Amino acid sequence: MTDQGEPDAGFAGTAHVAAYVRERDDGSKTLSLVVPDIVCAACISRVEGAARAVPEVNQARVNFSTKRLTAEWRGDAEIGDRVVAALADTGYKSAPFTVESALGADDDAMRELLRALGVAGFAAMNVMLLSVSVWAGTDMAPGTQSLFHWLSALIALPAVAYAGRPFYRGAASALRAGHLNMDVPISLAVILAACMSLYQTAEKGDAVYFDASIMLLFFLLLGRVLDLRVRAKARSAAQQLLAIRSRAATVVDPDGRRRFVRPEDLEPGMRIAVASGERISADGVLAEGLAVLDTSLLTGEAIPDEVPMGGTVYAGALNVSGPIEITVTASDEHTLLSEIGRLMEAAEQGRARYVRLADRVARAYAPAVHLLGLLTLVGWLTIGAGWETSLLNGIAVLIITCPCALALAVPAVQVVAGGRLLRNGVLIKSGDALERLADVDMVVFDKTGTLTTGALELGAPVDSGALALAAALAQESRHPLSKALVRAARGTMTVTPVRNVQEMPGFGLAGDSGRGTVRLGSRRWVGTEIQDIEDTKAEIWLREAAGTLTRFTFTDRLRDDAADTVAQLKAMGIEVGLLSGDRTVAVAAAADALGIEIWQGACSPKDKAERLRQFAAEGRQVLMVGDGLNDGPALAAAHVSLSPSGAADIAQNAADFVSLGEKLMPVADTIQIAQAAKRLVFQNFALSFGYNAVAIPIAILGFASPLIAAAAMSGSSLAVTLNALRLKWIS
Repeated sequence: MTDQGEPDAGFAGTAHVAAYVRERDDGSKTLSLVVPDIVCAACISRVEGAARAVPEVNQARVNFSTKRLTAEWRGDAEIGDRVVAALADTGYKSAPFTVESALGADDDAMRELLRALGVAGFAAMNVMLLSVSVWAGTDMAPGTQSLFHWLSALIALPAVAYAGRPFYRGAASALRAGHLNMDVPISLAVILAACMSLYQTAEKGDAVYFDASIMLLFFLLLGRVLDLRVRAKARSAAQQLLAIRSRAATVVDPDGRRRFVRPEDLEPGMRIAVASGERISADGVLAEGLAVLDTSLLTGEAIPDEVPMGGTVYAGALNVSGPIEITVTASDEHTLLSEIGRLMEAAEQGRARYVRLADRVARAYAPAVHLLGLLTLVGWLTIGAGWETSLLNGIAVLIITCPCALALAVPAVQVVAGGRLLRNGVLIKSGDALERLADVDMVVFDKTGTLTTGALELGAPVDSGALALAAALAQESRHPLSKALVRAARGTMTVTPVRNVQEMPGFGLAGDSGRGTVRLGSRRWVGTEIQDIEDTKAEIWLREAAGTLTRFTFTDRLRDDAADTVAQLKAMGIEVGLLSGDRTVAVAAAADALGIEIWQGACSPKDKAERLRQFAAEGRQVLMVGDGLNDGPALAAAHVSLSPSGAADIAQNAADFVSLGEKLMPVADTIQIAQAAKRLVFQNFALSFGYNAVAIPIAILGFASPLIAAAAMSGSSLAVTLNALRLKWIS
């Protein structure tokens, strides 16, 4: 970056930020940047404020765990240049966010911290040896003592200058931009301790604390190294997911020659070879070979899945069979893997109620720290303690008062919870979804495709012409019954498209067959008056242009773990309900088999939404589990929503959570994780407020040296992050 804040040629190797701007389907544009100098809540506030100060930007969010800023606006892509310039004017350098840049920034920061820690540790050991000689030597001559002090200064001062650079750089950037961050009091404390010791050495005084100043820096650096290590373990699940994708792809050219290319250089239509044990580089269809794929990273399913010829495969899946070849349909930012990453990142950057509370409190910390430090110094001077003691106590207050633990209290839990859910095959799509899910006391299921497998099969034989016409309509819909019709028809005949097909959610489809309007859907939709057919089979009706009616029946079965899931929810004290658009008799049979007492059949999407509003009026906090494509009104009406959905549908899904596997038990597991996450958030708040309530008075009263303050400050952040990591194992 230049001093004027304009992006230079070093901005990720490009001359223009617009190359990294992504346009969404709704026309809005986003830019994701890594801001490596973010170290505290004050930094987050400054960075977000700088981005939002650009007139066209309507939203800016920072993910503390990944130091990622995402800005959103409507307008020209060049607005991204203004965002980068605004950050630079505020004192923060930035670079385009990629998995490689984020991991590389962490690696660079860790290398710098370890070098600084090594220098501080080596200097501290040598200075400590000299200090022990001074303090233990009862008959040491004044000249010898002064010599040892100057030797300590020669070792400590260069070490303080070098090892403190990570703090000084952040403090200088903040001060140049006219604001404060937590690097300012830390730098001030280290420099004051060293300068005070140098002054005492020159004056041949006894209050020389070179050992304390360098040990102080050592503890601060150690705390930051450990914090970075622990935070890496709690890193964004999306970032970890993208980090394991294939690093190279083997392209098979039409002449049979093979060459290696980067995954981002793949294009639709290319053919790639995937060796046994290799991860797939792009979304595509199986073109050659027998594929058995481990998709646990995408769906949470532990058992490898066999993919038929022409079947869909996704980037990130592991080939556990022999060599295969794939025809690419989507690559790089357009793959399912990337879509999951974007959705997870958006969820992690969301501002839940507790995050907003922590942010408001943490923003007041930096000015409060300096005020408390000054008051401590003045207070001790007033009671006649001497300027050395007063200054040391003021330094201890500057160090011990830290908002990092509070700033991490909620985000650390969010990213760990997101990672655990993703391993279970559940994707979070809303920033405050976990918070709402923790309060759930009732779960309402849809039936078809949710409690049942949705893999319906056509029942009794029907006229082939009617089946072909019905399939022509059904291929325009994603409803499970429509999919079953298409599968049945494609196995025996060619389906001819119908023109001007329209779908009415909850009712059916209508189109022009060339001879008139044809309808496919429920009895009410086709207008049949037949009422004496009543059984538990799923059905769909076809009315041809001439008025001929055909009934298609389907067989479906409950998911293998549906009964266990319902039993588990009841054991957790959660009520279970069932709302379905299927016929009343079929819904009653499913409810009876699963032991569900609250149920209703023949529900339209409007009926479901109205019933959920009734539950809410009764004071219930409802989780709706249903088809994210057809149950939009019901999902929106619920307190929180989850959808068992096909992987290709996640971007269009309206639910707060999407379960990508075939099992239903993740519903109960997700609730348990949300409840555990809520407990950990409150524990982290208690740790943060408790630490400051105890530590600040101790430092003000002079019972904490700068060394103790440094250890306590680092320990508070580590305690909060380690407590969040417990969520990986809490059930």
